Amino acid sequence: MSTLAVIPARLGATRLPRKPLRLLGGAPLVVRVLERVQSLGLADRVVVATETEEVAEVVAQAGGEALITSAAHPSGTDRVAEVARHPDFLRHDIIVNVQGDEPFMRGDAMAGAIAMVRDHGFDLGTAAGKRTAAIMDDPNCVKVVRDDSGRAMYFSRAPIPFLRDAADAATRDALVFQHMGIYAARREALMKWVSLPPHPLELVEKLEQLRALAAGLAMGVAIVDAPSWGEVNTEDDLVRANAHWDSLQTTGTAR
Repeated sequence: MSTLAVIPARLGATRLPRKPLRLLGGAPLVVRVLERVQSLGLADRVVVATETEEVAEVVAQAGGEALITSAAHPSGTDRVAEVARHPDFLRHDIIVNVQGDEPFMRGDAMAGAIAMVRDHGFDLGTAAGKRTAAIMDDPNCVKVVRDDSGRAMYFSRAPIPFLRDAADAATRDALVFQHMGIYAARREALMKWVSLPPHPLELVEKLEQLRALAAGLAMGVAIVDAPSWGEVNTEDDLVRANAHWDSLQTTGTAR
């Protein structure tokens, strides 16, 4: 099954203006994400999806491939679907959405998401990292609960599973997984996802993956040892990301 990785990179971000072009380790953030995905070697083709020529030109200068997409897309998933529909990309069976603000994406997370679709037969695949119970009260850390087959039962910003009795704390803590923003999808499943109207659960939690779950799409969740470093969404995130980048260069550690 041929795999296409798409990196949605919207210039019009609000929390971090001109986010794809902000510098990480001396290069635009979108280029660092592109380099990361290419280095993992998990996709047959990698393309950046953006709404502006400015980002596309930066990607081209870095030797990458970019496609100009509509500025009206409400989500990165819609932008990814537009790329998948393009005649140049119709041969790819699995479409991977790698967020354009995750320059330190774990390779095992991307591989796991793809395997959920390619090897385990799910419509969609994603990944989650093992974390302590400390994330339970952080609404920015999205929690996921799986069934025995690895299929996602629910995602929430709220503490799930809820701990009713303190005696069950160890059991609960073993079930705590932090969702990571990567999705793999069979082509037909991706197109069904974006054809659906927003679901009330999605609107309440502000989590677009709940639209797919509510429609009955099976999403497998690969579990890795820890989440990726995280997303770059704010000025503070960018400062921390640059510090992390510098530390990796100093120690010679791979991302």
